[in-house]
Formats: sequence, C-alpha cells, structure tokens
Amino acid sequence: MTSLEDLTRLVPPPASPPPTDWNAIETLLGTPLPGDYKQLADTYGPGAFCNFIHLYHPHGPTEWVDLTGPMPARLRRQLVTDRNNDTYPMPHNPEDLFAIGVTDNGNHLFWITTPREEPDAWRITVNQADGHAWYTYDGNLASFLTSLLSGHTHAPVFPDDLLGNGPFFTPSPPTDNAPRPEPSPAGSTTSREAIRQWARSQGYDVPDRGRIPGHVIQAWEQAH
Repeated sequence: MTSLEDLTRLVPPPASPPPTDWNAIETLLGTPLPGDYKQLADTYGPGAFCNFIHLYHPHGPTEWVDLTGPMPARLRRQLVTDRNNDTYPMPHNPEDLFAIGVTDNGNHLFWITTPREEPDAWRITVNQADGHAWYTYDGNLASFLTSLLSGHTHAPVFPDDLLGNGPFFTPSPPTDNAPRPEPSPAGSTTSREAIRQWARSQGYDVPDRGRIPGHVIQAWEQAH
C-alpha cells in the first residue's frame, strides 16, 4: 500500500477535484515534479489539511497557494538574502529549496530538490515562521502528511493542537474570494510575536500561543 493510499484512508478526499495538465505545469516550471505530489494534487485538489496546512496547487485560488505563482521564487530569494546576511541558521542550501505549502502560522513547507534529476527522491523540510528553526522529514510529501496526520510524526515547528479536531481536508472554494492562508508577508520572516503585538494595539483579541486567526493576518498584511 502506498503512502497516498494510507493518506486517503486516513483523510477522505473530495469527490471531484479539478484535473491538471501536468506536462504543461512541468514545462512552465522548468522541472519535473514528484509523482506522489501529482497524485496527491489530483486526488485532493486545492485546499487545506486540518484547516492549517495549505499545499500549493496549480489550481490554487490565490497567488499565496498557487504552485505556478510568485511565492516559490519569492521565498527562495528571501532565504538567499537571509543566508547571505547570516540572519538565521539554515540547514539547507536555499537554491535547493522549492516551496510547496504554507500554514496558518506562517510556516513554509519545501521540497529539498536533490538530486535535481530525481524528484521522487526529494525530501520535505519545514521552517518555523520566524526562521529560527527547521524540521526535516526523510521522505516524500505524501508520506510526511500521512505520518503527521496519523500522529506518528511530530514536527516541533507545528502547534501541539494540530490534530485537536482529528485529521480532515477542506477543499478551497472555487472562487477568487477564498480565504488566504498565512504566508510570511512578501516572503519575509516577520515574527509572529510582532503581528500579535500589532493586533493587540489595534484591538484584536489574539492568543499568546498557537494559531493567529486568519482575519488578523489579513488585516496585518493590508496595513503593511
């Protein structure tokens, strides 16, 4: 049984996700993509796991979650800048990282694209929202999600209550008005605490730890 089969047993996919022309997508990106990701994207379509992990998808409703949009390149440029400025410790070469998802806390998921010519061997790494910590999983995206959502893997950069409501998948609404996930604005490594402080100064009620509500993140992005 494959990791994707295990994942679909754990988290049932929606009935009719949109089809994708992967030849066209890979030509546009200039790189082949891992087979497990293409099967996962075809099975689930755009959306979020546990209303927290938003995978990039060719049919993502906004640029923040569009696989072919500006975020992968923007995030790579920011990581290169952080490395060159010695801003944060970085366990991987930014040129080898390809962003594949974002969480409501501003974490980003990346493929480690080595060996470049063997996408099915690419592993997964996740950074903390403020850039200080990374978690690397020795496996592909489907196996990472299966292990994470079954509770067998704990990623320290994710909140402890990730599975508080159990594992589930929510498809993105088929409109441009879908709620945006919480990327690090413009690819920056803005501290979540800075956003919390700004939100409180504006009268928002935000928790001291855990997820920052999506409407607060959206208000912060509009203000900045």
